[in-house]
Amino acid sequence: MPQIVFLPHPVLCPEGAVIEAPSGQSLCDAMLANDINIEHACEKSCACTTCHVLVREGLESLGEATEMEDDLLDKAWGLEAVSRLSCQALVGTQDLVVEIPKYTINHASENH
Repeated sequence: MPQIVFLPHPVLCPEGAVIEAPSGQSLCDAMLANDINIEHACEKSCACTTCHVLVREGLESLGEATEMEDDLLDKAWGLEAVSRLSCQALVGTQDLVVEIPKYTINHASENH
């Protein structure tokens, strides 16, 4: 099983985390199964950007983002070339290094 290293995040995993996840599982589901409670306001339906992550190593093993994911990522806070929606990015066969951005755009939780 591929190993996923999560870089420290001040709230979700202050000391970072190292987990294993089966190929084919979404990054979001892998995080939630390992008590890394990333936001997923749309319930993982690819309708928001609250589960945005930065894949620092192993991005090529995740497969290409769909056009729908790319369109949503344009609205994500801190967008980079290595950005993915964790609900859409499926674990491949390579190990990954993932960073969870410090902020997210969640209009519901921000009282917009």
